[in-house]
Amino acid sequence: MEKTCITVGRVLLGIYFLLPGISKIPAYAGTAEYMLLHNIPLVSILLPITIVLQVGLGAMLIIGYRIKESALILAALTIFINIGMHDFWNEYPNTDAGHEIQNFVKNLAIFAGLLV
Repeated sequence: MEKTCITVGRVLLGIYFLLPGISKIPAYAGTAEYMLLHNIPLVSILLPITIVLQVGLGAMLIIGYRIKESALILAALTIFINIGMHDFWNEYPNTDAGHEIQNFVKNLAIFAGLLV
């Protein structure tokens, strides 16, 4: 039972990264604009890297290949995204601070799951 729960958790964490990574491809311009709104530097470099990491490492978690390394890299990515993109302590046009707080806390839980 424990092994089944761990596998299901790992697959769900992989899906959590795989699907958003894939969705960033057709929504590339909008994602880049959102990153620029949050003053993220080097968007033309960081966005493609993020897509590759989310898709590649998410898939690796799903299939169970190099789990520890994949989870650690995704944990670091999650913290960087959290600080840069869900910075609820700053105000931006057309953003809801309550929603950003919710995303920030949710990402901390995802980070914790990746560490486990």
